[in-house]
Amino acid sequence: MEFDQLKLSNQLCFPVYAASRLITREYQPHLGKLGITYPQYLVLMVLWETDGITVNDISEKLILNTNTLTPLLKRMESMGLITRKRSESDERKVEIRLTEKGRELRISASGIPQELINGIQNSALSVDKLIELRDNLNELVGKLRQKGDEEEKEV
Repeated sequence: MEFDQLKLSNQLCFPVYAASRLITREYQPHLGKLGITYPQYLVLMVLWETDGITVNDISEKLILNTNTLTPLLKRMESMGLITRKRSESDERKVEIRLTEKGRELRISASGIPQELINGIQNSALSVDKLIELRDNLNELVGKLRQKGDEEEKEV
């Protein structure tokens, strides 16, 4: 019995994991100039799209547990990027808003996606292939989230 199903080269999870780590590494020099980490960048992107949303909304969009997100948000607040405030309509909810500094960071960060695409494209993949890969991964993430949601309902 060979156990081919257990070979690393036959796994879906490993190239996805490795690509994620390597892409995140590509972001580091750009984000370092802005003084933020990749998870902070993700939170900022969510807020640049929709400012003034709750911790739970950010948690849902980023597929992060709130107990992972809360320390990250506290750090961002101490950096002057966001404010955290209890909702007036429901004090169980905490609303997150960008500060002026957080909004201004958007301008500095706006060139990062194109710089990354240029770097990856120079290494062999066309923009069309990158878009196809992104769309396929988004479809996979959607299906896995749906499966997880269905399993949670059964419990």
